[in-house]
Amino acid sequence: MKANDRLNERPDDRGRPAPSGRGSGQAVMDLNADLGEGFGRWTLTDDEALLDIVTSANVACGFHAGDPSIMRRVCARAAERGVRIGAQVSYRDLAGFGRRAIDMPPEELADEVTYQIGALEVFARAAGSRVTYVKPHGALYNRVVADEGQAAAVIEGIRRADPSLPVLGLPGSALHRAAEAAGTPTVTEAFADRAYTAAGTLVSRREPGAVLHDEDEVVTRSVRMARERQVIAITGELVPVEARSLCVHGDTPSAARLARRIHAALSEAGTAVEPFT
Repeated sequence: MKANDRLNERPDDRGRPAPSGRGSGQAVMDLNADLGEGFGRWTLTDDEALLDIVTSANVACGFHAGDPSIMRRVCARAAERGVRIGAQVSYRDLAGFGRRAIDMPPEELADEVTYQIGALEVFARAAGSRVTYVKPHGALYNRVVADEGQAAAVIEGIRRADPSLPVLGLPGSALHRAAEAAGTPTVTEAFADRAYTAAGTLVSRREPGAVLHDEDEVVTRSVRMARERQVIAITGELVPVEARSLCVHGDTPSAARLARRIHAALSEAGTAVEPFT
């Protein structure tokens, strides 16, 4: 049995029972968003509103956004609401919001991944919770779709922090291949508001139409991904999608309203919205 299958078929390693939707034949989807994306007096994400809607929070760990006070507040409020806390690790790129590719030696990247997870874990524990998964951000996320060396470095960094932590990413990516080779659990992810290529990867943000802004379209495609496991590529083809978690970008204007609409639409379509950990 693959590590990813184990996440869906057994109770969580930390003693929490599996959500009721698992094993019942009902479709189940986690709803995640990027949170804590500010720095000092600068605020980008509506953390308060989103934490009332999402089931998993990808918390910025200070390298692309976030600072100690923001990390503490988001962890505390996530713990109060029962939202799972994930470490959103990135290249060290505050000025570029982590969206600029950086050529890093693998050992240095692994160290920086471990460092970011460790920093967030302290605040999660102080809030009475734990870091329960890891997700790369921005340029690092896109890089490890195909770059085997950088993907292996990310997995090494995760394993140093906690070998049981699952990694959230695109199905079929180099990141997931490296995780499976190392015995690290994987969780598949799809994106509600990002355009897809015919190959099932994300359209680069440098290309027109990479981010979808029509809320009705985003809600409709979210339900389709959850129920039919398909998405329409930017070139018109139907592309298969395998995802246990659906991402809504926290820095999208009106992200909380969009996430609320997606949550409601999934529930109305018979999909249970529950965390994967």
